[in-house]
Amino acid sequence: MDLVDAIEGSTDSPYSHCGMAFQEEGEWKVIEAIGPVKITPLTSYVSRGRGAKVWAYRLDESDRKHVPAALAAMREDLGKPYDPRYRFDDEAIYCSELIWRGWKSATGKELGTTVSLGSLKWRPYQPVIEAIEGRGNLPLDREMITPRDLAKAKELTLVFPVE
Repeated sequence: MDLVDAIEGSTDSPYSHCGMAFQEEGEWKVIEAIGPVKITPLTSYVSRGRGAKVWAYRLDESDRKHVPAALAAMREDLGKPYDPRYRFDDEAIYCSELIWRGWKSATGKELGTTVSLGSLKWRPYQPVIEAIEGRGNLPLDREMITPRDLAKAKELTLVFPVE
């Protein structure tokens, strides 16, 4: 997939997608923006990991109290289309934006650090970007939150795989 390769390559990381896992009625599920924003059984989510690789991060204990409010905010985006242009707006949502927006709604704080497209290793993926944005249109100043930069949030700790 060109977009997956572009996300992983431009961020120099193995992360191309993310969602938030939660338990509901005794079952583990993930809210994610993949196609439309939707809720997916955890087993289905994990089975889609490229090369069967999945990483899990957990919020610090002191921040877990915000999960219900963050999840409620994310549920407000259910059904919205996926945003391959990676814009911060309400029309369409991309995966890390979904989590970032939910956290910001619940806490008033950002989760992770946003970056501009121009600060990433975008050049090898210029054809992919132009296929999405239009030829000659490279929004290098566009701010976004990538899965990599979300995972670097100080509030998160890697819990799987244990490294």
